[in-house]
Parts: sequence; C-alpha cells; structure tokens
Amino acid sequence: MSAGPQAAPRGTLYLVPAPLDFGCDAQADLADALPDGTLRTAAGLTRWICENAKSTRAYLKRVDAVHPLAAPLQAQQITELPREVHKKGDHGGAGHVPFDARPLLAEALAGHDIGLVSEAGMPAVADPGSSVVRAAHDLGLRVVPLVGPVSLLLALAASGLNGQGFAFTGYLPQDGGERAQRIRELESLALKQGQTQLFIETPYRNAALWQALLQTLQPNTRLAIASGLTLQTARTDSRLVRQWRQQNEAPDNRTPAVFLIGR
Repeated sequence: MSAGPQAAPRGTLYLVPAPLDFGCDAQADLADALPDGTLRTAAGLTRWICENAKSTRAYLKRVDAVHPLAAPLQAQQITELPREVHKKGDHGGAGHVPFDARPLLAEALAGHDIGLVSEAGMPAVADPGSSVVRAAHDLGLRVVPLVGPVSLLLALAASGLNGQGFAFTGYLPQDGGERAQRIRELESLALKQGQTQLFIETPYRNAALWQALLQTLQPNTRLAIASGLTLQTARTDSRLVRQWRQQNEAPDNRTPAVFLIGR
C-alpha cells in the first residue's frame, strides 16, 4: 500500500537581531556585535519582513561585507510592516483589532525561509514584529530566534539593579504632567515590589526625560542610564537620585539610551 502524498516542506521564520547602532554617529564592528552564526544565517536569507526597508538594506550591505549574500541586494524580497503596526503596536492596543500578519508569511508556507528584522536589536522585543511571530505559530511554522544584542538585557545586567524581577514600560508620556505621574507610578512599583523599571525615549528627548526624572524621583531612589550599548563609547552609570543631582550631568540627544529605576 503506497503512502499518501507528503506535505510540502515549510520555511522557517528567523528572528534576526540587528546591531544597536541605528541612528548613531558611529557604527559597531558587525563581526564584534553579532555572532558569526547569526551573520551566516542572515546572509543565506533572501526574504525579509522588516520595520524599515531602507535600514534593512543598509544592514544587509554590512552583512555582505562579512558573509556574501545568497542573492544580490537588489534581488532581496523585503516587505515592510504597515505603518499601523508602528503607531498602534502589533496587537492594536486598547480598542483596536490586532494586526493579522499571516498574509506576510505566504512565502514560508511555500517552503521559503524568512527573516524578521527591526532597525536595532531583537525584533518583537521593544520593537515591532510580535504579530508576525504569533502568526507563524498559528500557521505551524518553525520560529528560530538568532543570537544577538538586546539593549534591555544589556542595560539591566550593567545597572546593578534587580535582575530577578523587572518590567519594560516602553515610552513615557510626552505631556509633562502625565509623564511625572507615570514616573511616580513606576517608582512606587520599584520601591514597594523591588521590581526594576526600564523605559526608553527617542534620543532627541533624552535630556528632557532626564530632567523630569531628577525633578520627580525621590532622593534615595536609584537611577541608571545605559547609552551607546555595544559601541566603543558605551557607558552605563547607576547612582542615587540625590547623587545625580549633585553631578549636573545629562545624556546627549543623539545616542539611544535605556533608563532604569530601582532600589
């Protein structure tokens, strides 16, 4: 008795980390920032789902200098996530329908591997892409995260704050009053529960956020900042708020940073 027809093999969704130097004045050496295995896998892919096509092409050009791409840059199939995902998030936020990313994975169902990449760091972690990963699971596709830098974990490890209990908030409100209220809420969680609070800001607002933190936090709360991670100029400092107030220092408005508060 002959066996029935076998299902065609399906492709794999690779979560491809990118260097953390997007938008920085200097770039990290790609061979230092990412493992060789990650770069080799990235070089072998020809289909991509990304946050931004321009930055993805720039990244692939850097990969090509280390490991030749399987297909020329102009032949790479690069699909951007829709703008609604950037504005509302992969899962839509309150009152919105989650984004259905299954159509973006048609090539994987046809047997082709696909790479998911963001502008910096690991896709789907503090960046768009989780809807694509969820869709891959719903479709029964294999999902493989590749090794690479995650700014939140690097900052947490270097801060000296509690690494057993922590939470990432994303961006704080831009309105001054709402931002101060949110800072006090996060500080309360950090002090009462011992849960380290991490958040980020668009670099050009770094200094404004920093001043709000120094003005709002209690003197004995610990405040840390990690900037330029993986670059030669990388720096992480962790001090009590009262010590920061005496230093009169502020982060620059060009370098990506992670802010942390704890006890």
